[in-house]
Amino acid sequence: MFINIRLNKSFKIFFIFFTLIMAIIFFISAYKIVTKSINSSESNVTDAVIEISAKNYTNILKTVHENIDKYVGKKIHLTGYVYRVFDLSNTQFVIARNMIINSDNQAVVVGFLCNYNNAKNFGNNTWIDAIGTITKGNYHGDIPIIEINEINIVDCPNDEFVYPPDNSFIPTNSII
Repeated sequence: MFINIRLNKSFKIFFIFFTLIMAIIFFISAYKIVTKSINSSESNVTDAVIEISAKNYTNILKTVHENIDKYVGKKIHLTGYVYRVFDLSNTQFVIARNMIINSDNQAVVVGFLCNYNNAKNFGNNTWIDAIGTITKGNYHGDIPIIEINEINIVDCPNDEFVYPPDNSFIPTNSII
C-alpha cells in the first residue's frame, strides 16, 4: 500500500532551498571548527607552558625522557625539592619528588636535571617552584635538562609524593 502525496511546486522549491542553506551552514561550521583547532594548536606550540602537578609528574617525566627531541624548546613549570648527587656541576641540581613504589610506602627519587647559574644558593631539600626551558643534554646518556628562567623557594606541598606513571598522559607535543 503506497501513499501518493503530491507536493505543490512552491513547496518543492522551498524544500530544496532549505536543504541547500542547511548544507552550506554545516560546511561553514565544520570549516571553522577545523581551522580553529589547527590554529590554536599551532599558536600554543611556542606559547604554552607545560604545567606539572603531583598527579601528572611522572607521566610527563617519562614522556619527556622518551621523546626529548619533541620537547626541546618547550617551557615547563614544576615544583620539587633540590636534590644533588656527587657528580653534578655547581650549576646543576635535580628538581626532585619522591615516587611511592609499593604499598609499604617505599619511595625513590625522580626528577628533572636542571641547570641554573645560581644553583649553589639553594640548599639540598629546599622546596622550589621553577619555570624553565627544556634542552637536550648529556648525563650518562641523552636526557632532558631544564634551563631555569624563574625560581622561587616555596613550602613543602601537601601532595609531596608522586606515583608511578600510569600511561594516561597525552603527550603535550600533540596538543600544544
